[in-house]
Amino acid sequence: MANLNLASDCRTDSCVWSSLRQEAAAHATREPNLSSLLYGTILERESLEGALINHLADRMSTGDFNSLKLIRVLKDAVLVDATIIESAARDLLATFERDPACRSYLQAFLYFKGYMAIQVHRCAHALYRDGHELIAFHLQNRASEQFGVDINPAAHIGSGIMLDHATGFVMGETAVMGDDCSVLQGVTLGGTGKADEDRHPKVGNRVLIGAGASVLGNIVIGDDAKIAAGSVVLNPVSEKCTVAGVPAKPVAGPCVRSPSETMDQTLEYAT
Repeated sequence: MANLNLASDCRTDSCVWSSLRQEAAAHATREPNLSSLLYGTILERESLEGALINHLADRMSTGDFNSLKLIRVLKDAVLVDATIIESAARDLLATFERDPACRSYLQAFLYFKGYMAIQVHRCAHALYRDGHELIAFHLQNRASEQFGVDINPAAHIGSGIMLDHATGFVMGETAVMGDDCSVLQGVTLGGTGKADEDRHPKVGNRVLIGAGASVLGNIVIGDDAKIAAGSVVLNPVSEKCTVAGVPAKPVAGPCVRSPSETMDQTLEYAT
């Protein structure tokens, strides 16, 4: 098995890339049936940028929009927003550190659809802001088909994000998510009404959102907040506050800092 201590000590995209290559090399020897995949996806690439772009292009290609065309499109996105690769490295680190089912960077990079969906969105968002709206919506549509995740390309997402399991995650046009958040499956960051205006949630930093939660309307979710699974949040949530229920209400004392890192979804009800 690859040396996971290397991964846990990484804090830069170059270190993440180095660890990813070491893991790929180790598994190429151990799993010869996967060696062609590992060489083509990672070991023959010169950088995290090259590996990510080629991997996403392979996963997203269609008969009328092949991987070579997609590679050019994704490269253009990285030229527009140079932070995409740094954010991709931070997302990979966040997934490795927070998901107990994640055994290596390699596993998340190759197979975790939440990770891949976020990276496709970053590219779509860059292209959308650069005036290439139709290409951006094409990427959104393919990500929805491939990964079961629907993020409007206009929505803004920070870095250090773990989108766990990912299936059914929806994020609307004017929604914002800060840095270092953890979001589980079936979460909706949705709007209310159909007016063309700012109508979606603004999620702060280090927020944990449990499975199946719906956060609706132009409301602010404060830093370090925790939203329990299955909740329907219709009102703003203060910093370090835990909310649960339908409609969601505060249910416990202040959260510890960074509930997104601890991934503790238990609730301590006040007596």
